[in-house]
Amino acid sequence: MATTLTSTRNPVKIAFTLLCALAGGALFMLLHLPIPWLLGPMIATLVGSNIGKKYYVWPNSLRNTGMIIVGYTIGLSLTASALREMARQLPSMLLMNVLLLLFCAGIALVVSKISGINYKTILLGSIPGGLTQMLILAEETEDINLTVVTVIQVIRLMMIIVCVPLLIFSPVFGNSSGMTDVTPLLTGTAATWTGLFPNMILFAIACTICGILGQKIKFPTAYLLGPAIITAIIQISGIHGPALPFSIINAAQLMIGVFVGLLLDPRKLSNKLQTISLAIGSGIVLIAGSYGLSLLFSYIVAVSGSTALLSLAPGGMDQMSLIAHEVHADLSTVAGYQLFRTFFIFFAVPPLFKMIFGIKKTQTSPSR
Repeated sequence: MATTLTSTRNPVKIAFTLLCALAGGALFMLLHLPIPWLLGPMIATLVGSNIGKKYYVWPNSLRNTGMIIVGYTIGLSLTASALREMARQLPSMLLMNVLLLLFCAGIALVVSKISGINYKTILLGSIPGGLTQMLILAEETEDINLTVVTVIQVIRLMMIIVCVPLLIFSPVFGNSSGMTDVTPLLTGTAATWTGLFPNMILFAIACTICGILGQKIKFPTAYLLGPAIITAIIQISGIHGPALPFSIINAAQLMIGVFVGLLLDPRKLSNKLQTISLAIGSGIVLIAGSYGLSLLFSYIVAVSGSTALLSLAPGGMDQMSLIAHEVHADLSTVAGYQLFRTFFIFFAVPPLFKMIFGIKKTQTSPSR
């Protein structure tokens, strides 16, 4: 990994990087662009670091802190009722996610053949996990072009953020605001600093310990899933987890956004125009495929079209949940399916990668 990400001994460069990230986030806020404190710092540090890379430093510890915070917020949504609902719909969740992943694998195969980029890189760029989660998974996988994965994932995310709301509000879905069974997922809207204590101390310690231990035992995306799992366990045991103020959530997005921005290095793209064009094309096909699967899902489970599409849309759970809240879709269903896919990808994909690509390596080794 580049030294700009691993070096932690230059506070001046860290402060400069932070100021650049804050400027990017503020600009995105002023322009009313989506998820400003993730994409703003990401784009600002991407541009800045590619002009003067030696001035930018971002410690891994800050990225990990942001991951712990996001993991905690995911864990908050894993209530007993949410888990029961997920268990009830487990067969349809499994079917829809397997179909979606197979569709993504097919897209990746075609794009890999056209571009000449190795299949593992294109596949990880095409898998519809959250942006941050897939980048961390790519970082932990050998023979991956992290820049290509990041470019494909970022373009897909931006297309989802723009295209899915347009689809939801289009005549295709009719009046999506007719849904009345709405449960707020992100309770952070009413969160206050005073409401964090004393329970937040327990959760902060538990999440940090689980993140560190998970990393030591090579748990996939440990700093995200470790805190999510322990938060859910503590909550189910009867201890309330306080919602986080927006300022903390924004800070976590900034920490992660800067890290991702510094990973993006267009100079490592052998054919910039071709890679970006293929990323856009595969994103369009993926959205179309998700829409087709949402029609099947809507028929099987009998939910609204907007709920079905947002449940299967290849974006992160946080983005899709926010859109679901705006269009009055069934948030519990959307969150459940998105959350199931997150766990399904991170528990199923790593061993599958090891099995499939490990077999290929064994088969080709005699010819060396």
